[in-house]
Amino acid sequence: MTKVISIHSFRGGTGKSNITANIAAKLAQQGHRVGVFDCDIQSPGIHVIFGLDTNTIVNTINDYLWGTCQIQQAAYQVFTDAASGGSVHLVPSSIKANDIARILRESYDANAIHNAFRELIAALQLDYLLIDTHPGLNEETLLSIAISDVLLIILRPDQQDFQGTSVTVSVAQRLRVPDIKLIVNKIPPDYDVADVQRKVEEIYGCPIAALLPLSLEVAQNASSQLFALKAPGHPFSEGIQQLVDQL
Repeated sequence: MTKVISIHSFRGGTGKSNITANIAAKLAQQGHRVGVFDCDIQSPGIHVIFGLDTNTIVNTINDYLWGTCQIQQAAYQVFTDAASGGSVHLVPSSIKANDIARILRESYDANAIHNAFRELIAALQLDYLLIDTHPGLNEETLLSIAISDVLLIILRPDQQDFQGTSVTVSVAQRLRVPDIKLIVNKIPPDYDVADVQRKVEEIYGCPIAALLPLSLEVAQNASSQLFALKAPGHPFSEGIQQLVDQL
């Protein structure tokens, strides 16, 4: 049975897409078939991390929503692990300004995206479906959270993220999401990691799945490739592996 995982943050800039991409690749290394949806339709970008050239993209989730393609026609195999046979298939959102403007102008039926989830799961026989959500809480994000088996909420150790995450956790609990986990990202090197974990778990009453450091190496990578594969021994990569082991 396919496990559906939403990866969400209340604010932008938390590293959500980078974490999503690296989770997907590590799951594929374990031999799983993984689907990833870029549902940040207003500001897409996860395709960059997977090295998917925009010139090779023919169809996107936008085209599916407009009824001009089947969802499997908008899915691109962006990673394969030769040893395990696992793979990652990405459904990108359009990066074209006209397409983004059209989505914002005309809107779309959020339920149609859920039809896309079901159709891709069946077509590709996925083990995992990862949903890279839009930051904040809109209709599409709420529906995605509601159908998830696992919700991963990413936050940074600052007060704005703390308040926004509190709202997200409360909403997810009301939607009865079975498994809510927190990921604290970009922890400065002078912070006491154990103290961060204690405070966050006390505030939200949810387990922390990973504590990821603020890293110059990750920043210099600049979303150019999958960092957890490039540097598996790095603390960031070890945190991603620790997280994947819990999924």
